[in-house]
Amino acid sequence: MLIKELCVGSVGAALAAPRGTYRIELCDNLAEGGTTPSYGAIAVVRERVDAKLYPIIRPRGGDFCYTDAEFDAMRRDVRVCGQLGCDGVVIGILNPDCTVDVPRCTELIAIAREFGMGVTFHRAFDVVADMPTALETIIAMGCERILTSGGAQTAEEGAGVIAALVRQAAGRIVIMAGAGVTFENVEQIAARTGCTELHGTKILKR
Repeated sequence: MLIKELCVGSVGAALAAPRGTYRIELCDNLAEGGTTPSYGAIAVVRERVDAKLYPIIRPRGGDFCYTDAEFDAMRRDVRVCGQLGCDGVVIGILNPDCTVDVPRCTELIAIAREFGMGVTFHRAFDVVADMPTALETIIAMGCERILTSGGAQTAEEGAGVIAALVRQAAGRIVIMAGAGVTFENVEQIAARTGCTELHGTKILKR
């Protein structure tokens, strides 16, 4: 059975999610790849939607290297998500050389765990310098899944790379295919990649 994660960019879109939606990634500014939604947006969606809720923790668009002030905001945002009863958060911080920033990611994961939240590593993974190495790093940090397009524009184009990541992960972490995944092609992408979890803004039939 496939788990389909719905990515939404507003409170309205979250409230309009089809009944039976399993998990929602809540974002603001989808045109920039998604940034952290407001406290109010998270609170309203948590109160009114039964699906598992994973807000993205990303203070701005652009690259995935953050200043000390931006990282302080991320720590506080993870804590807010825990206080509001979210099921998890979506994170991703890189070093300037496009390796995973292990100390900072580990700190956010530790805060999430204080509240019993899970952690997804987002598509910052698609710009890492070495995907196989980054995969092992993210497993060691304790994330539960990685969202990836295989480094391509869409998951369909990156299906071969995603399939290789699924084989390397060998059940130690979930590889979730995302980017260009829709209700029409989700089954095909799942078959080509071996993914059991897939992510998209149009992944569910309305």
